[in-house]
Amino acid sequence: MFDNLVESSSHKDDLQRKGSFIGITLLVYAVLIVAFVVGGIVWYDARLSAMELELTTLVAPVPVPQAQKEPEQKQEAKPQKVEQNVDVRKELIADVTRTELVPKEVSAKASAIPPVRQGVTTVIGSSDSNAAAPMPAGPGAGTVVGAPTKVQIADEPPPPEAKPTPRAAPISGGVLNGKAISLPKPAYPPIARAAHASGTVVVQVLIDENGNVVSAHAVSGHPLLQGAAVGAARSAKFSPTKLSGQPVKVTGVIQYNFVAQ
Repeated sequence: MFDNLVESSSHKDDLQRKGSFIGITLLVYAVLIVAFVVGGIVWYDARLSAMELELTTLVAPVPVPQAQKEPEQKQEAKPQKVEQNVDVRKELIADVTRTELVPKEVSAKASAIPPVRQGVTTVIGSSDSNAAAPMPAGPGAGTVVGAPTKVQIADEPPPPEAKPTPRAAPISGGVLNGKAISLPKPAYPPIARAAHASGTVVVQVLIDENGNVVSAHAVSGHPLLQGAAVGAARSAKFSPTKLSGQPVKVTGVIQYNFVAQ
């Protein structure tokens, strides 16, 4: 038990010695650092006195005054107010003192338009105003003058549209067999030959201004022969027909005679 107590007392002393050593060491280091810093500052100030320093002063450049051109003030021409020398009225109304003038209408309500002043030239305008420097009336008997009449020249009317010349109605040519330049003969259909079909087939045709057949249809004849007759009629050719110097269409008939064989 006493051995443990001895060992504990020795350990405590050891710790005290170590703590004192560390504290003294830190204090020495602190003193050295402070001395080093103070010495550096003192040494740097001494070196500054030995250095050759040149003081440079920055001076701003002096601005050179430039001759400024005075802007030429242009005098704008102000419009001169032209004094009106005539009275302006929307409507010419005579003064009540002018008994020799009879008004067109008699009304109990006073007019909003001032009457024409006697001895002052008055013109008709869009407003009512009195002249600042009245111009005296001329030597004539009247004192009222009218504004010049505005003449509006209407635009030239557009030229009339060119209407297409209406074509004349087809004229009737009757039987056209003798008027044909070319009149092909129709073929005799085999079925019609077998049926011993015969007779005259009348074909109605329409001929244009150039003499060509534009339409054809059979109006009479054996049904087995009509097809051949219409086909031959479409191949026919006629000379153009003119009416008053203008070519016209012609309508007529072509007759085909079929003889049984």
